[in-house]
This record gives sequence, C-alpha cells and structure tokens, in this order.
Amino acid sequence: MSKIIFLDVDGTIVDYDNHIPNSARQAIRKARENGHLVYVCTGRSKAEMPDDIWNIGFNGMIGGNGSYVEHKGQILQHQLIPYETAKRAVDWLESRGLEFYLESNNGLFASRNFREAARPTLRAYALGKGASEEQVLHMEAEDALHGLVYGGELYRDDLNKISFILHSYQDHLDSKEAFPELKAGTWGGRGEEALFGDLGVKDIHKAYAVDVILQHLGANREDTIAFGDAKVDIPMLEACQIGVAMGNGGPEILAMADLITDDVREDGLYKAFEKLGLL
Repeated sequence: MSKIIFLDVDGTIVDYDNHIPNSARQAIRKARENGHLVYVCTGRSKAEMPDDIWNIGFNGMIGGNGSYVEHKGQILQHQLIPYETAKRAVDWLESRGLEFYLESNNGLFASRNFREAARPTLRAYALGKGASEEQVLHMEAEDALHGLVYGGELYRDDLNKISFILHSYQDHLDSKEAFPELKAGTWGGRGEEALFGDLGVKDIHKAYAVDVILQHLGANREDTIAFGDAKVDIPMLEACQIGVAMGNGGPEILAMADLITDDVREDGLYKAFEKLGLL
C-alpha cells in the first residue's frame, strides 16, 4: 500500500548547518521509486528551498507552515497576508527598531539593518541546535536563510509570513496585541528564550495543509506518515496516522510521537523509512 509522507525540512531533512545527509536523499528517492508520495511540509517559503533540497525530488510542497500548498507543480492553495496588513506590520516593526525579513515565494526581503542584527541572533540559534563555536564563528545571515534580498520593496502583497528579531519576549506579546487578525508566534527558543517573533495567516497550520493534500488526492488518513523535530510540527504529526519525531527533536514532540528515530545527523530519516517499510 502506497503511503503519503510529509517531511519537515530543518532538523528533519537537513541538519542545523543546512547539510543534507546522503542517507536522507537516498531514503526519499527510494521511497518515491517504491510508489510512495513525499511532500516537504515546512515553515520555509518556496524561495527558501535551495536546489540541493528541491532536487532530491518531491511530489509537492507545503510552505509557510501551511499557507502554501503545491502538488506536482499545481498550486492547491496560497493564502497571503493582505497588503494593507503587511504594510502596517512593516511600519510597526520599523517604528520599534525591530529588524525583520518578509517571507515570500519570490524571496526573503530583509530590512535595512537585518544582516548586522541577525548575525549574533542566528549564531545563537545554531549553537542552540548543536553547532560548535567554530562552526558559527563566521556565520552570516545568508548561511542560515537562503533567498535573502536586501534593498527590495518592503510594502508587499505576496507575503506568507513575517519574521523579526526580538529585543525581548514583550515584542512578541505586543505583536500579538497589535495584529489580532494574524497568527503571532515565536521561534528559535522556548518561551521567553525565543529569538524571533513571526506573524502569519491566522488559522493556518501544517495539519490544515495536510488535509488540503488529502482532499485533493482523495486519500485516506490511514496512509499518512509525518516527520518533524519541533513543536510547530506537532499538529502535522497528530493529523497523520503515524507521527515520527527526529532524535534531535524538542521534548514536546518527543513526548507525543508514535515513533522516535535517531538524530538527523545520524541517518535518522533513513532508519525510520527502513523501519516503516518504505524502502
């Protein structure tokens, strides 16, 4: 029986240095050769998917944590932040001195001083995910965020999400109050240790997008498997028949997963595919 597989990207297909284990490539390609459908299901927008990931070969993509859904090149759904709301968010962030990037399928459009402001923040993020001091010593924003554009138009109508560097957790709380029509979240750490805030389309998440794919395929939930490593992946794992957590996952996802595999750097994806009979 063919399965429908949903894969998070960061911490699942690639490690936190943006390196793809060869075993992960082999697992995905072999599973597809065996007739299984494989989709990436990520917070990234399409512009953040470099060729070395995309060229592994997938049946489609869920991006922006569910705002964008594509199957074999056909766009099934694309819900965007309305232009006037996006413009107001940019003005609000600039008024508070918060550096940000605007997440679009056409690129990641960064604020004027994002590169400098992001340097220590993204290095701290990589360290928190297991990178060494030596590995992050010369790390720049472009090393962590594929598709960054500087000097681009910041008032846009093509946005999936907005991410911004937090000065403090209060910035997230204030963004939640300022933009009740959007979904406010954080990433890069738990609770008040978060490094980034984000704003996206309300009532959209990875599980919602999984349902869009299943409805399009006329498929059953019994044939689904999801892989992830973070709290944001939990709805996706809950929406699928089998939920697999990577060994490098956070405590919340490890506690609820049906199966825990090894770390992404220790061929965790391949080992889980093998155990589940996908190869």
